[in-house]
Amino acid sequence: MNELISADSIFSIFPERGKSSGQKMLSLLAGPFEYLFGLNRLKSIYESLSSQNDLRMFMRQGLSALNINPVFKPQDKMKIPSSGPCVVISNHPFGMIEGIILTELLLSIRPDVKIMANFLLGRIPQLRNLIIKVDPFEGSDSTSFNIRPVRQALRWVKQGGLLIVFPAGEVSQYKISRREVTDPVWKNSIATIIRHAKPSIVPVFFLGQNSVQFQIASLLHPHLRTMLLIRELLKQQGKQINFKIGNPISYQKISHYNDDERLVDYLRWRTYIIGHLHSQSRILKLPAIISSVKAKCYRPPVGQQSVEVYRQEIEKLPPEQKIVKSGPFSVWQAQAHQIPRILREIGRLRAITFRLAGEGTNKPLDLDRFDAHYTHLFSWNEDTGEIVGAYRLGQTDEILATRGKDGLYVNTLFHSQMNFYEKLGPALELGRSFVRPEYQKHYSSLLLLWKGIGAFLVRHPWYRVLFGPVSISRDYSDLSRRLLATTLLRHSNVKDLAMMVRPRNPVQLKPMRIRGCNDIIHDVQFQDFKDVCSVISDIEIQRKEIPVLLRQYLNLGGQLLSFNIDKSFSGVMDGLIVVELFKTEPKMMERYMGIDGMNKYLSYHSAHMGKCPAISMKISA
Repeated sequence: MNELISADSIFSIFPERGKSSGQKMLSLLAGPFEYLFGLNRLKSIYESLSSQNDLRMFMRQGLSALNINPVFKPQDKMKIPSSGPCVVISNHPFGMIEGIILTELLLSIRPDVKIMANFLLGRIPQLRNLIIKVDPFEGSDSTSFNIRPVRQALRWVKQGGLLIVFPAGEVSQYKISRREVTDPVWKNSIATIIRHAKPSIVPVFFLGQNSVQFQIASLLHPHLRTMLLIRELLKQQGKQINFKIGNPISYQKISHYNDDERLVDYLRWRTYIIGHLHSQSRILKLPAIISSVKAKCYRPPVGQQSVEVYRQEIEKLPPEQKIVKSGPFSVWQAQAHQIPRILREIGRLRAITFRLAGEGTNKPLDLDRFDAHYTHLFSWNEDTGEIVGAYRLGQTDEILATRGKDGLYVNTLFHSQMNFYEKLGPALELGRSFVRPEYQKHYSSLLLLWKGIGAFLVRHPWYRVLFGPVSISRDYSDLSRRLLATTLLRHSNVKDLAMMVRPRNPVQLKPMRIRGCNDIIHDVQFQDFKDVCSVISDIEIQRKEIPVLLRQYLNLGGQLLSFNIDKSFSGVMDGLIVVELFKTEPKMMERYMGIDGMNKYLSYHSAHMGKCPAISMKISA
């Protein structure tokens, strides 16, 4: 049970009032000052809660009394570990309410929660077992005072508890040099706790900031800023407080940061990047205006033809061109002259599917000059008479010999040297792939297409390399696209091939400024692709996954060479990817080729080991 302490003794500016003349004068001043700074209202709220000894209910009823509505995505609660050492870090835009909100939320997940907070809050009996008291005011005694709470926090996390930390210590304030409201410098003590306890770290970002009057007061004097915090808390009454919970960061992912300052900078970056798109959303940029104008100029796709027309073309195809069968679904390979009506349907479905993904040419049919001489791989639902999806394959040995580089679609996106194709050897250029929207909920539709590619390779085993453009649409933010590009290029192991190609319209890969972060943190080094995927999930408001085809190629061991912006295809960012199949893990090859097909394919390459098919390629300039 908490001892009964009056609200006056907790929230009064001058709690000790005696009979001396000086104390009587303070007593006379206390009322006006407490009214001015909102203490009288806070006293009233506390008095209505003072009998509540359950900590979570105390927090919940406090939010209710203040009429404050925290808003976040309920599924984000799953990101908080239900047990084990954990540190939750957050920006500090308001000064008080974010601590109440986080405590109430986290106590609904697990009971072992503590928070590093201003020692003045220790006056409140209900909070005494919750708070690890620190002095945020950076006075002459603050450093020595804070040694003990850091040790206490470290013990708590090491024992498997959850700790809430606002590493700035003080509330966000206006920085004239950066012309923005942001946290002060984060304390390195958080790095000490993390290095020794090795916890999971969960970043949280609160949207919003205190009033203009508060920011002006902050510039005048820090004590005035502190005194106004309660009034700022009361200004939130009747409002929503929006916040986002980021993906957990394992200690292993940050253990390579040997310097405390670099580690803290990274953690700050991971926190502020969660709110990056929200800080940009109020600005209507020129590309967005242009896109909205283009949207009004879209021409609707052409109409669908009779299903019987498609059935008739398929019935005329030689049976051996059906290369995969799975229930009512089959995968066929064909040339354009064999399937003129099906190809038109493929072009119609491309236009629809790409447009829904924020890509495409915006034409009624998505067909081009390359369709005439490329091989088409398409999946067919025999029951419904529907084209489910398709791929376009360019056989480089044949195309280069008869048409030269201009016969390859990839040449419209990237300048390339002839020795690039000689280095690749016989290869398949993959592109223009899609699965129609009705079938995208099931991965099996894409898997069937890839089994078709596997079957094609077993029939044509001399193709040992897959390559082509993989698109990242403008539905992803510029920041996400840049992070993807820089990370994938940095981890690429085919620098020799990358030197042989050059984008026709290069991607701007300069680091973007993140509000609230120093420029030094722009050189973020991600340990692996999963790392950057986690960050992009934090950035994107719609929680987008990484493009499924990009993930597919990377699972096969794909390496990125370069990135290009395709202005004729809705401004998508195309990455030129190369998959050397003899470096692909056998289990992945078996998945698409089957065990017998994989053995046949590998046997071919084993028999031809030491021979270089590239030497006999006839390449037309």
